[in-house]
Amino acid sequence: MAQMKYFYELTISSSPHVHSPVTTRTVMRDVLIALTPALAGSVWFFGFRALLMTLISAAACMFFEWAYCKLMKTDCKVYDLSAAVTGVLLAFVCPVSIPYWMLIIGDFFAIVVVKQLFGGIGKNFVNPALAARAFLFSWPVAMSTWVKAGWENWFGIFESVTVDTVTSATPMSVMHQGSMEGIDLMDLFLGKVGGCIGETSALLLLIGFVYLLVRKIISPRIPLAYIGTVAVLTFLFPMGNDNLMWMGAQVLGGGLMLGAIFMATDYVTTPVTKLGQLIFGIGCGLLTVVIRYFGGYSEGVSYAILVMNCCVVLLDKIGRPKKFGAPKKEAAKR
Repeated sequence: MAQMKYFYELTISSSPHVHSPVTTRTVMRDVLIALTPALAGSVWFFGFRALLMTLISAAACMFFEWAYCKLMKTDCKVYDLSAAVTGVLLAFVCPVSIPYWMLIIGDFFAIVVVKQLFGGIGKNFVNPALAARAFLFSWPVAMSTWVKAGWENWFGIFESVTVDTVTSATPMSVMHQGSMEGIDLMDLFLGKVGGCIGETSALLLLIGFVYLLVRKIISPRIPLAYIGTVAVLTFLFPMGNDNLMWMGAQVLGGGLMLGAIFMATDYVTTPVTKLGQLIFGIGCGLLTVVIRYFGGYSEGVSYAILVMNCCVVLLDKIGRPKKFGAPKKEAAKR
């Protein structure tokens, strides 16, 4: 019998890596699907400008990644949809009134500065969308002009909001003063409040969360540790308000749900060990509450996650299991 030879092609790619027969593209596709309910809600609450913002942001991120790869003559992987996810998330953490040119600058910063200059997907050490949001606060007025949610407040696709009749304070800015005046938990749950276009509806974000869990794209470990920490701390320290009402408003309000579900679970910028993930989630929750209570800015989710992103290497060392069968001295050195 003639000897038969078999040749197999082995493809080695950069992180994120998952232990299942899926690719980065399928993972990112599922994330985009999970974000769809929140996107539909943003259109309902803020008008078609929210949709156009999201599409422009995703397209700009994909263009900047393609252009950078062409300029540097490296392998272009725009098809993996990671740039599109970054663009959608950046749009989600911006107010609907932000000018398009400013959003595109944020897209450039996220893709070129935060992601590509560090080596591309799998090598950035902080979340690109959140880093770009922090950078966009170079224009603090534009990033803190909030539009009242509701179909009756829709405005032109190509215009920005300048009239006072459609602007409103967010629940977080009210609670930053230690007040619960005018805050309704059902409105926070459904999304009928002012805020960034993708963060207002806890219900729609939770639908995306369930989808990601069913698809086994993320683990509930970090989101539950994050949200649970915020819930416990705000219940224990209600700043003179009713404990349950204050806790509910802090959990449902602001960007906590969006950050805990879609930002803090980023494969690249979060720990891979179970213990590390728990500490990461608890740390994010603790920093979020500290910034909300004592910071000059009413929201702390973005900065809490960015700070914890910088601690991931240490957290993975802390959570790394001991080598089986290794002597105690050798295990201690590790």
